[in-house]
Amino acid sequence: GQTDRAETVEAEQLERFQANDLQDVFESNPEISVGGGAGVAQKLYLRGIEDTMLNISIDGAQQAGQTFHHTGRIGIEPELLKRAEVQAGTGDATAGPGALGGAIRFVTKDPDDLLREGEQAGALLKGGYFGNGEGYKTSASVFGRFSEDWSALALASYQDQNDYEDGGNHDVLGTGARQKLGYAKLVGKLSEAQTLRLSYEERHDEGERTQRPQWIVSGFNPLYPLRTERETWTLNYGFRPQDNPLLDVELTAYHTETELQQDGRWGLYYGSTRSDGFDLRNTSHIGAHSLTYGVDHRDDRGTLGPAGDRSLDGEDGSVTGFYLQDAYQVTERLLLGAGLRYDRYKLDDRDGQRFDEEGVSPNLSLRYELTPELALLAGHAHALRGPQVRDAFKLDSSGNDPRLKAEKARTSELGFEYRDGGLELSAKGYVTRIEDAIADPLGRPNLYVNVGDLKSKGVLLQSAYHWQRLSLGLSYHHNDARVDGERLNVYEYNGLGTSLGDTWTAFADYRASDTLSFGWQGRFVESIDALHTGVGTVEKPGYGVHDLYAEWLALGDDRLTLTLTLKNLFDKEYLDHASNENFEHIPDYEGVRGSNEPGRELRLGVAWRI
Repeated sequence: GQTDRAETVEAEQLERFQANDLQDVFESNPEISVGGGAGVAQKLYLRGIEDTMLNISIDGAQQAGQTFHHTGRIGIEPELLKRAEVQAGTGDATAGPGALGGAIRFVTKDPDDLLREGEQAGALLKGGYFGNGEGYKTSASVFGRFSEDWSALALASYQDQNDYEDGGNHDVLGTGARQKLGYAKLVGKLSEAQTLRLSYEERHDEGERTQRPQWIVSGFNPLYPLRTERETWTLNYGFRPQDNPLLDVELTAYHTETELQQDGRWGLYYGSTRSDGFDLRNTSHIGAHSLTYGVDHRDDRGTLGPAGDRSLDGEDGSVTGFYLQDAYQVTERLLLGAGLRYDRYKLDDRDGQRFDEEGVSPNLSLRYELTPELALLAGHAHALRGPQVRDAFKLDSSGNDPRLKAEKARTSELGFEYRDGGLELSAKGYVTRIEDAIADPLGRPNLYVNVGDLKSKGVLLQSAYHWQRLSLGLSYHHNDARVDGERLNVYEYNGLGTSLGDTWTAFADYRASDTLSFGWQGRFVESIDALHTGVGTVEKPGYGVHDLYAEWLALGDDRLTLTLTLKNLFDKEYLDHASNENFEHIPDYEGVRGSNEPGRELRLGVAWRI
C-alpha cells in the first residue's frame, strides 16, 4: 500500500558494480532472485513468484506478454536506469492491472539528471571491458537544453561478448551476445504547471543460443541463431498547478513491441507480443486525504509463425481498470491506506474462444508511528487477473481450457521499521495466495488450466548502519512457494515460480576521500537438500558470491571516472536457485538443467564527461 516504502535500486549502485543485465540490477535485493545464466534467458522471481505474475513497467509502459517460455521477457539496459522500484506482494490500486505478486517500475534518466546546474549541453562517453567472455561495452550520451523549458537526451550503446566461463573454468555455451541500444527522450515545460516527456527506446540482442535458452547445450538442445528486439514509445504528461491542491494529473500512453526470431530446426520462427495502453490519473489533496483515482487500459496482441508471415496465429486480449487509492493521515502518527480497483479482462484466443472476466480488488494498509523512531506496518491487498494472451511460441501447440477462470491474489503483511540516527532496522512477514493460478503444466494435453492455489509465504529482515564515510548492511529473506502444497520448481510450473534457499545479502561501502570509494557486496543462498518434483527429487546446492568495486574520480570531479569491479571474487562454481534445477541424474532428463553462472570477472570502466 501507499503506507509502504517501495524498495529502490539507484543508478549510483548500478554504476559502481557496472551492472550489465537484470541479475546485476537486483543482486543486492534479497527478495528478488534472477537466474538463467545468459542475459536472454534471465527470469526474475519476487518472493518466489515469477515475473509473469507481476506488473512490470518502464516509465509507465507495461511490459505484458511473453514471446517464448524458455527465454526471459524483461529486456532492460542498466545504463538508462535512474532507479528501479519494487513493490513486493499484491499491489495497491495504483500498481496497475494483474499485480498478483507485486509490481516493478523501471524509471529512466532525464536530461536534467545528467546536466549540471547552469549547463546548456554535455556528453558522456563510456567504455567497459569484461574479463570473462572477453567482452566490451561502449556507450555515448549527449544531452542539452534547447531553451529554459526544453531539454533532450540521446544515448546509444553497443556490447559484444563471447561465451563466459563458469567457476570451474568450463565454457558455458550459448551465453555470448551482441547488444545494441538506441534511446532518445525529449522533456518540455509547456507551462508553469505542465510537463511533457516523450521517449523512444529500441533494444536488440543476438547470439548463438540453445534452442531452449534456459537449458544447457545437449543432443536435443543444440545451438541456433536467436535474436530479440524490443521497441517502446512512451508519452508522459503532467499537469500540476501550484495553487490547486485538487489537481495533479498524470497521463501515460505507450506502445511496446517485443519480437523473438529463432533460426532453428523448424526453419526461421517468429514470435511477437505487442501492447498499447494508457493510464490517466489525478491526485487530489483534501484535508488529511491524498486521493489518487484514474483509469487504465491495455490492448495486447500475440502472434507466431515463420518469419515474414505475420498474418498467422494470433490472439488479442485487453484489460480496462478503474481505481481509487486514498492515503489518509488520520492523526500525526497514523497513516491509513485504502483503495479499490475494478478490472475487466477480455480475451479472443486463437481457437475462437472468448473469455470475459471482471472483479473488484480492495486493499487496506496502515502505518502507525509508535515513537518517532519506530513504525508498525500492516496491510492486506487483493488483485485479479483474467486469462491473457499466452506465450507466443505456444500459440500453435497448446490451447486454453474453455472453463478457464480468473486468477485472484491476496497478500497479508505485518512488519515494523526502526530508524535512529544512522541505524535502520526493519522486519516483515507476508503471505500471498493466488487462487486458480493459470499455467500449462507438464504432460499432455498442452492446455492452459487453473492448476490450483499458489501460496508464497516468508519473512524479510533488513538492517543498515550509516556512519560518516562508512555504510554497512545485512538482510535476510526466507520464502516458501508452493502450488497445492507441492514446492515449486522452474521445470514443472514454468511461469509460476520456484523454490529459493534462504538468502542473505550484505554490503559495505567506504568513501576514503571525495574522489575515491570502495565497496563490497555479498549474496549467500542456503541449500535446499531435497526438492520433490513429479519426475524425481532434485537438490539445489547453496552458494556464496562476493563482489568488490573501487571508483576513482581521477581529475577530482566527474570529468573522468575510473571504475574497477571484481564480480564473483572467489570464482564460485554454482547454479543459481532462480535457474532451471539440475534434473540430469534422473533417467531421460539429461540436458534438463540451467547454465552455471559466470565465474570470476574483472570489469574495467572508463567514463569521460564532456
